[in-house]
Amino acid sequence: MRYKEFRPNSFLKNHVQCYFVCETDTAVFTEDKVFASGFIEIMFNLGSDGPQQIKNGDLISQPDIQLWGQTIHPFTFASFGKHSMLGIRFFTHTAACFFDEPIEQFNDQVIDFKDIGGKEAVLLHSKLLEAKSLDRRIELLEEFLLQKLLLSANKFNRLKLVNSIMHELARDDFFENINSVASRYGVSSRYLQKIFLNYSGLTPNLFSKIARFQNTLHLVADKDLSLTTIAHKCGYFDQSHFIKDFKFFTGLAPSRFSPESSTDLFVALNN
Repeated sequence: MRYKEFRPNSFLKNHVQCYFVCETDTAVFTEDKVFASGFIEIMFNLGSDGPQQIKNGDLISQPDIQLWGQTIHPFTFASFGKHSMLGIRFFTHTAACFFDEPIEQFNDQVIDFKDIGGKEAVLLHSKLLEAKSLDRRIELLEEFLLQKLLLSANKFNRLKLVNSIMHELARDDFFENINSVASRYGVSSRYLQKIFLNYSGLTPNLFSKIARFQNTLHLVADKDLSLTTIAHKCGYFDQSHFIKDFKFFTGLAPSRFSPESSTDLFVALNN
């Protein structure tokens, strides 16, 4: 499998983490563990045959354009096919600028993006298939995203607030409660919770847990540190809290976890 990431242009860099390509030369079987990452993605299938998900031993055609919402509970995605996927990965809180629908309704789902994007999404997919180069395909993605972004200018002030709070919550040494955070920003805790959920699909507490989990995930995969050291390094009160959260997000204890179970993690460790 070939995987490569590409950075967005200067105007979109604060809203799009990256574009990515995932390709195989032949039809392959993959069984991938998917864990909470904090990101929302859109993936366009550009191959000659669409991805086929395996459910109960049967091949089921998947949408040509897939919207992956926030993953909270771990799941296994088994598929077969010759892959040629072009994707957009949003930051945790920025996908809301490109959709009118509540972001939280996408949680733990892989859905047909045409149901959300309508004719515009279908037209974009058609243009991507016709494009002769990867550079042109990325240009088409950015034209589409910029048009969407210009229509959401009224969200920018709230986006800045969520962005600032998110950076605080992601710190390993962050231990404030949400009431004190809201007070410092001059808003009520109820309002803070509401806009955080609207923009990210996550509560502030759940986002903080996912951010901390992601920090531990790579350390556990490296297998260089003890579980106690990882727990302290990533801001857990003790090892038991770390193990409890890790099992919630992966379904496995850290001692039983293998990085090869997740394509995303395996790619990250080998880049």
